[in-house]
Amino acid sequence: MQPNILVICGPTASGKTALAVALARRFHGEVVSADSMQIYRRMDIGTAKPTVEEMQGVPHHMLDVADPEEDYSVARYVQEAVPIVDDILARGKLPVVAGGTGLYIDNLVAGRQFAPFQADSGLRQSLQQRARTEGLPALRRLLEQVDPEAARRIHPNDEKRTVRALEVYLSTGKTITQHDRESQALPKRYRPLTIALNFRERPWLWERIDRRVDEMMARGLEGEVCRLLAQGVPQGCTAMQAIGYKELARAVLEGRPIREGVEEVKLRSRQYAKRQLTWFRRDRDAHWYEWEKIPNLSAALDFSTGLATDSGLQ
Repeated sequence: MQPNILVICGPTASGKTALAVALARRFHGEVVSADSMQIYRRMDIGTAKPTVEEMQGVPHHMLDVADPEEDYSVARYVQEAVPIVDDILARGKLPVVAGGTGLYIDNLVAGRQFAPFQADSGLRQSLQQRARTEGLPALRRLLEQVDPEAARRIHPNDEKRTVRALEVYLSTGKTITQHDRESQALPKRYRPLTIALNFRERPWLWERIDRRVDEMMARGLEGEVCRLLAQGVPQGCTAMQAIGYKELARAVLEGRPIREGVEEVKLRSRQYAKRQLTWFRRDRDAHWYEWEKIPNLSAALDFSTGLATDSGLQ
């Protein structure tokens, strides 16, 4: 079957934004971000959120859709992104899903339905309180009774996923294992043509990551982090665990030289890039394009255009 969406993925600093915009311009498309940190408002520099100039007039979606204090999830991302992709298709345009969060991309392509959760039910807070008063092992024993497969899959120290698994069972009467199995058995919602980006030599990617971090600092990343802290954004919230924010916030709050935080950002970014590559290489249908040391956007655009044309993507 012919693909109906285009996916541009790859590790951090691999040139996804530039290629996605170029392809969207060529194929009358609109970009749907699949970045778990670009969804947050007031977090622009450290997330490498595309600027107005970089967007080149191409509509971008799923940027600035949550406040840093919110506990955003992949379930909420799919819930909000699916109607956007459907609307782009309904208007006869091409959705270009671009980003480095593989979990978001995979679940969006699948159109996966997540177990329901009522935020005002108080169940999650009750389970979290029980973990604090009785200890996480008490919740683990309960999970082992109702969903032993999930208990084996979830790390014993992972309170968040343990609570979520119990929450699903107690609110729906169905284990999260059963729900996931039924959801995964459904056909994918979209048919993607996936183009994955990387550099031909690993040191070239590391050099690009380091240079990007230096550019972020020059643009004012330290000030952005300090403003978030001054605005009362908790250091331990999900948004502040993003690479770049966590390390600099810790350096600032501990009174250490900011340069130490910068070097840690570079290290964590390289480690994250390795994990991203491992994730994306699982997709046997992905078409990889490897940059030379100096990226040639025109060559990548020609490569991608050829694939899109051959596959019948309109």
